[in-house]
Amino acid sequence: MSDENISWFPVPDEDELPDNLRGLFMKARQRLGFVPNVFRVMSFRPERLSAWFAHYKQLHEPTENLSAAEREMIAVAVSMANGCLYCLVSHGAALREALGDPIQGDRITFDYQRAGLGEKMHAVLDYVVKLTISPRECSPLDIEHLQRLGLTPEEVWDVIEIAAMYNFTNRMAHATGMMPNPEYHSMAR
Repeated sequence: MSDENISWFPVPDEDELPDNLRGLFMKARQRLGFVPNVFRVMSFRPERLSAWFAHYKQLHEPTENLSAAEREMIAVAVSMANGCLYCLVSHGAALREALGDPIQGDRITFDYQRAGLGEKMHAVLDYVVKLTISPRECSPLDIEHLQRLGLTPEEVWDVIEIAAMYNFTNRMAHATGMMPNPEYHSMAR
């Protein structure tokens, strides 16, 4: 682990955390080789980290018309609109991995408008950016458009909820001074 300051708030030692969070850290270490700094930073409020992570896991479950990679695309589009360093780096790595294509993953992360996406995902990402930047402009027409492109009402709800989750997480990252793990930068390259 780096000596870099990852938060403006105290970061608890892992042995101070409840069993369920120590288990989460252990699983992350086994899967990724490190514990994501978002876990470490958000462990300042352990019960809220547990709730946040349970919600995160639900939102990243793929469905018939909204794959794991497409869900990561939503994360990076919202994070780019918010200028969130942590989520751009971490979810950019996750997108590269999910796509199996580091070039396309980076193009989508940094400028989905020019990444050659299909009509459905272009519309989804336009919508989540609209929801992020100018939410008062959202209307039922947006939802109808996404459904015409093949998303079920539940998947449109997922799109909205994923965007809302990343707007929340981006703001937490900004407000806490959260820094991404250096390991993310070389992942899936």
